[in-house]
Amino acid sequence: MTDNNLRITFDDREIYIIGTAHVSQESVEEVKNILSVEKPDMVCVELDQGRYNSITQKEQWESLNLSKVFREGKGFLLVANLVLTSFQRRLGKELGVKPGDEMKVAIETAGELGIPYSLCDREVQTTLRRAWAGCGLWSKCKLLASLLASAFTTEKLNAEEIENLKNRNELESLMAELADYLPGVKETLIDERDRYLAAKIWCSIEPDAPAAAETVSPEKLKKRIIAVVGAGHMLGIKAHLEKLASGEETPDVSNLETIPVRSLPAKAAIHLIIPLILVGLLAAGFFRSGAGLSATMFMHWVFWKGSLSALGAIIALAHPLALLVSFVCAPFTAFIPFIGVGVFAGLVQATVYKPRVIDAQNISDDITSLKRVYKNRITRALLVFFLSGLGNSIASFVSISVITGLLVK
Repeated sequence: MTDNNLRITFDDREIYIIGTAHVSQESVEEVKNILSVEKPDMVCVELDQGRYNSITQKEQWESLNLSKVFREGKGFLLVANLVLTSFQRRLGKELGVKPGDEMKVAIETAGELGIPYSLCDREVQTTLRRAWAGCGLWSKCKLLASLLASAFTTEKLNAEEIENLKNRNELESLMAELADYLPGVKETLIDERDRYLAAKIWCSIEPDAPAAAETVSPEKLKKRIIAVVGAGHMLGIKAHLEKLASGEETPDVSNLETIPVRSLPAKAAIHLIIPLILVGLLAAGFFRSGAGLSATMFMHWVFWKGSLSALGAIIALAHPLALLVSFVCAPFTAFIPFIGVGVFAGLVQATVYKPRVIDAQNISDDITSLKRVYKNRITRALLVFFLSGLGNSIASFVSISVITGLLVK
């Protein structure tokens, strides 16, 4: 056992938690060696089915329906997922390790040894949606800034620095920084998943667990388990396992699998704030100086909304038709609840430049290079979606400020 790992005993059950760095060759070798020596009754890995498929089935991207993603309002989730993956893949490429290799090796080694395994993490889409829903406006702005920074960073870490990320003092410092900067995101990405992972690990060794009943005879119900998780989750998982053992917590985590949903009136009210402010300002302009001032104010709205949205599309190197759609639709999408200009621009881009099979096959590698992101038709359409929408959001504040300035002159 290394200093980074934890072995916990509950009555006649033992849980061995291996803390890994997701782009560490040392973690890959450590996982394989420990499993071969320990030969546990069950192996739990910090993966959900979607991430497992992305690691083991490269062809999954070939079935991606980008137009459907935009229509269902999942464009930002896909962008966020790719950005988060991109940084890890760049680091892994420099170190000769693919992100998640240690999880893949854990599953492969378990298979070779005839040991059942369990995917214990929450679906990544659920985690991202809960993180976004739990953020206020300011936190969402900081989250977007962090995503953009990670997408274009040139930061490089060596193997020693990667291994240091498993050090508990380093981890505690990083968790404290994240909690200060984005407390809601830290709660969703780390704290909730600590509890979720602990519950799934705990259930995998319970006699009444369905998976156990199917894979192991009653007289040998998983007394020993190895859990392979990111080092940042180890102490949180340990704390929740102890609460589960004492009865302080239950293994029911169904409440962590739902997406907080605002009521339809509340959602509509939020989307109508900017249009209502605009209408109020236009009405004030009309009563102050007549239709001329209101028309001038509205033209400023159209100009700023259309121009900044189009600028985002230009930065994304959008097709001219997608660029035109960004400019024309941006001033009016504010009056259409739940649908942003990025949806229209992204749909046009994906329709004109239809994603090819090669784009799907190479997307995992292309996201590690800005140049290749622009060449890949899938990631280019996502850029058009994201940047035109970002420009449109910025324009809302700029245009309202400009219009207010015209009114108070």
